[in-house]
Amino acid sequence: MTRESIAREDICRVGASLYARGYVHATAGNISVRLSAEDGGGFLITPTDACLGLLDPAKLAKLDAQGQQVSGDRASKTIQLHQRIYRATQAAGFGAGCVLHTHSTHCVLATVAHAGRKGEGPMSDLLPPVTPYFVMKVGHVPVIGYHRPGASEAAAEVEAAIADFGQRGLVLRAVMLDRLGPTVWHRSPGEAAAVLEELEETAKLLHLARGQVTSLTDPQIAELRAAFGASW
Repeated sequence: MTRESIAREDICRVGASLYARGYVHATAGNISVRLSAEDGGGFLITPTDACLGLLDPAKLAKLDAQGQQVSGDRASKTIQLHQRIYRATQAAGFGAGCVLHTHSTHCVLATVAHAGRKGEGPMSDLLPPVTPYFVMKVGHVPVIGYHRPGASEAAAEVEAAIADFGQRGLVLRAVMLDRLGPTVWHRSPGEAAAVLEELEETAKLLHLARGQVTSLTDPQIAELRAAFGASW
């Protein structure tokens, strides 16, 4: 198998796994992979309005390095956001190989509940540092203010957030699009899915706790930085 065919299979495998376990529903969500220069460059991305549980490797959209579609079904409208993430993470020194977006229930609930409770702008962080694995595997998740799905303004704000964290020496692995869902990235579909799962399960934990939680202390977080390289 070529590396492109492996990437196609990985996208479909991860999509089916997330769908089967309720991390995505209906036609919500999308996954992309950046192809290496050795493989001709460009991107693979799930088609618009595709169910992640029923993806066909042969029908994934393929785009060239400029984002122009060359084959497959019509690309998801979020490709602009994905391209900005690839560019920004590359510039920050930890280039992503996969971007994954879902409408995961508890993450979306966290932004909806916040807006209803406070009646003001978005939180700076979606969730506090309540567990060591959230700090180690996910890290900060800034909330990007509400924009319509596919809006270029959201893509620009995500790119700026990645650059800002990078300038502070922090690796950003996820953002939360207010009222839409989390967007995460990593080297591969499997690693990106692991970030998404840890993020959603932490949001679920806080919801079940009904706010009765305490954050890790500064010394505890410093210990995670020293022992595991946590980016917090």
